[in-house]
Amino acid sequence: MTDSLTVVVLGNPTGEHLKQLERLPESARVIATADESHAVASAPEADVVFCDMGKAGLLKKILPHAGKLRWIHSVSAGVESLLFPEMLAHPATLTNGRGAYKRSLAEFVIAGAMYFAKNMPRLLADQKAGKWEQFYMEELFGKTMGIVGYGEIGRASAEKAKAFGMKVLVLRRRPELSSSDPLVDRVYTHADLREMLAQCDYIVAAAPNAPGTIGLIGGAEFAVMKPTAVIMNVGRGPVISESAMIGALSSGKIRGAALDVFDKEPLPTGHPFFTLPNVLLCPHSADRVTGWLETAMDVFLANYERFEKGEELMNVVDKKAGY
Repeated sequence: MTDSLTVVVLGNPTGEHLKQLERLPESARVIATADESHAVASAPEADVVFCDMGKAGLLKKILPHAGKLRWIHSVSAGVESLLFPEMLAHPATLTNGRGAYKRSLAEFVIAGAMYFAKNMPRLLADQKAGKWEQFYMEELFGKTMGIVGYGEIGRASAEKAKAFGMKVLVLRRRPELSSSDPLVDRVYTHADLREMLAQCDYIVAAAPNAPGTIGLIGGAEFAVMKPTAVIMNVGRGPVISESAMIGALSSGKIRGAALDVFDKEPLPTGHPFFTLPNVLLCPHSADRVTGWLETAMDVFLANYERFEKGEELMNVVDKKAGY
């Protein structure tokens, strides 16, 4: 490896989380910019590109000029906006922030399950009305959670589900990777998705936007769910057919939904999710906790150390698979 590496950071140089770049070794030459002309001019010097939130368009502009570039890191875990033809054609390794946000997202999953198990809407309505009326609640203990997409978020959700005494079923593209996972009661392939969903009390969508996952949960999948089932999406909006979900929620085909991600964000004014009484809506904020971007920077800095030493990088994205 060379003694000095040039890191081009596509982002606001005054961003609070980018102060973490001061932890890079002195040998690193850092060029931080959100200006297109500056970024393009700097691209030929780049050994490494760090792509901050919302800078996919700027990355696309500089790639044709980045002949030395060997590694691109996305601070976001989702990389669908980065997989344009220029990225697919470029030989540089792509890594992402996978795992940086898993704890908070898994907590939101449990919060969503508790919201319905303990009938929080009724509690809040009764309290507001000054009404004292006892009723039966549910336990999470003994219930079944199905996880569609068993990556970092999925496994963190499974850990918390197991702590509540839940049974955990998972679906993943390569089921053999979870064959000995102590958190998993059974692993399913995509071909057996409906068989898994039919058993679930709580369903977690934690899959990325990738070929084969868009609309993975649609009308046929909602048709096999229990009427008491709750679906929670902490992955990517398009993994679930929005129209099919609205139909299932409106008709009472399923009990409810806890949603952090959507097809279009911000959610358009007047969207049914704002008024459906059986929806817990979160404005893509379940991963936004104090220090969330600083945590994401830790992933990049740990990987930089590996890169500098010529070691295998963590969180390498399969550009063709999309995650």
